[in-house]
Amino acid sequence: MPGWNAENIPDQSGRTAVVTGANSGIGYVTARELARRGADVVLACRSAARGRAAVVRLRAEVPGAVAEFIPLDLADLASVREFAHVHGQRRRSLDLLVNNAGVMALPYGKTADGFETQFGVNHLGHFALTGLLLPQLLSAAPGARIVTVSSGFHALGDVDLDDLNGERGYRRWIAYGRSKTAGLLFTHELARRLEAAGSGIVAAAAHPGYASTNLHAGASLQEGHRPMSRLMGLGAAVLAQPAASGALPTLYAATAPGVRPDSFYGPRLGWRGAPAPSWRAKWTLDDTSGQRLWEASEKLTSVPYGLPAR
Repeated sequence: MPGWNAENIPDQSGRTAVVTGANSGIGYVTARELARRGADVVLACRSAARGRAAVVRLRAEVPGAVAEFIPLDLADLASVREFAHVHGQRRRSLDLLVNNAGVMALPYGKTADGFETQFGVNHLGHFALTGLLLPQLLSAAPGARIVTVSSGFHALGDVDLDDLNGERGYRRWIAYGRSKTAGLLFTHELARRLEAAGSGIVAAAAHPGYASTNLHAGASLQEGHRPMSRLMGLGAAVLAQPAASGALPTLYAATAPGVRPDSFYGPRLGWRGAPAPSWRAKWTLDDTSGQRLWEASEKLTSVPYGLPAR
């Protein structure tokens, strides 16, 4: 693992990958490098213009790449269902799902379905997408993987299972951290259930450390550059690594041999460096919380997985 980079990605020929938020930043790099190694890639993006432009750019950078855009708005469960329907019509199986898209530190708002935006997009949208694509992933198993991109900011807070939509009080950075904790709890519970089902699918997680992307830039512009946002802006200029480096933990989790279920990878130094096993808060490994979040997510999204709890 020391010094692991994109050149170490194994051959991906014959595999299909869906990458959410693939029009820019870490998502784009992830899709590009998978395509470079032979995977057929689907760029799942909210903006049609940016998604199509990303496909054009990717094909120019990787001649011969098989890449297409399918619209996906994680803030609208109807869009999530439509994406799964379209993808299912075009392909019988799916080898790799990378739940990468996300929003960061937004003022309080709600998705089309009435969920707090960060929780709704970062967790519930991906929960629904994964469940709807699960039959295709099971068709490709063993060898299929589901990688959910979290963040070191998950350490800001455990999920409040009694107030998932932040209705009793909202702090945008805490809400962001909780949404990323939800992603790790989701991975933990998903890995347990996939194992209980004997599926052969590996569910893992990754985080980019501190990468210079549109996500961080957008966060730094929120609410008049308050202290955390000012720190983010300063850090981007001094500490942030490029998106190509920030994507490596995701690519490692998605392709490296020997990745174990419920693994969590990030940069070796925490904010930058080659991929390595990452520290995670103890609350992201709590079985009871994972099960409760899972049950709540199935109810809120109306997407049942049909996987055994044990």
